[in-house]
Amino acid sequence: MKAALLTAPGKFETRQLPDPQIKNDTDVVIRVKTIGVCGSDIHYFTTGRIGSQVVKYPFIVGHEAAGIVEKTGSGVTRVKPGQRIAIEPAVTCGECDQCKAGRENTCRNLRFLGAPGQLDGAQCEYIVMPQENCFPIVDSMTFEQAALCEPLAIAAYAVERSPLAAGKSVAILGVGPVGMSVFLVLRTKEIGEIYVTDKLDGRLAAANKLKPKWSGNPKRVDIVKEISSNEPLQMDVVFECSGDPAAISQGVQLLKPGGTLVIVGIPEVDDVPLLIHELRRKEITIVNVRRQNHCTQKAIDLVASGEINVDSLVTHRFPLEETAKAFDLVANYREGVMKAMIHID
Repeated sequence: MKAALLTAPGKFETRQLPDPQIKNDTDVVIRVKTIGVCGSDIHYFTTGRIGSQVVKYPFIVGHEAAGIVEKTGSGVTRVKPGQRIAIEPAVTCGECDQCKAGRENTCRNLRFLGAPGQLDGAQCEYIVMPQENCFPIVDSMTFEQAALCEPLAIAAYAVERSPLAAGKSVAILGVGPVGMSVFLVLRTKEIGEIYVTDKLDGRLAAANKLKPKWSGNPKRVDIVKEISSNEPLQMDVVFECSGDPAAISQGVQLLKPGGTLVIVGIPEVDDVPLLIHELRRKEITIVNVRRQNHCTQKAIDLVASGEINVDSLVTHRFPLEETAKAFDLVANYREGVMKAMIHID
């Protein structure tokens, strides 16, 4: 099969590799059709690591994927050959204390698609996944939409973990693909005003189509001052979706006493300073979001029903052979990129 391998920081090579084989009776061979380029993939591309997860080259990245069932093990009942599916990238053990507590996203033995030391990714023609990770999609859903259900599931989980209710004021710091996904999910809820920020004007323009109360670029305006002037009592919930340590500090400053900071973005650094005294005085709750938990089907249903339209998130498309070009574009925020998709054929 063809595969795009990350061979060094900033470098991909397209190579021929052996097709993956079924090893367990619940395995499913998937012919990959579409893969989204995620911010976490970009970390591996630019620095070769996220925290303790360090790439050993060559390596296949990619986890936002959708495809067609090619072959199934003898014990597979969930899907059948020829079926179109979205892919849940987290493979869990089902046996540890976290899985038994309904926290599969923090499984002690979790293996994630395209994570160093865990599983090779989806930037290739075929992958093998357990049947539990295969989610059938309706015929009207495109493979791009199915792949985008992965970041949408993270957004749905982030919103589930936040104390939202009617009248609650919300800020989203960073409206890239994940931040925009959070915004799309919030638009299905009965809440108060929504404020958004981003350092890229093109992303603010995309977010403005969802009609936030206010949007601003922190490179040009004091967002804490501007948002607080609109909402003197400040925010009930802030979703930090950029991974920028400065945005985390802004989130703390934007929250009212008793507010909640939901950290969704992944910082490139290992240590982030916190405004500890403001956190303490305001009694701020910090919620960390670890991927998605029981939200993949919810995301698929939101898209399939038409309640959420993710099509506008896709701005660029590339063949597998141009994976390096796609990653370079996203890493450097060129050409107004929001989400780049890689199509295998």
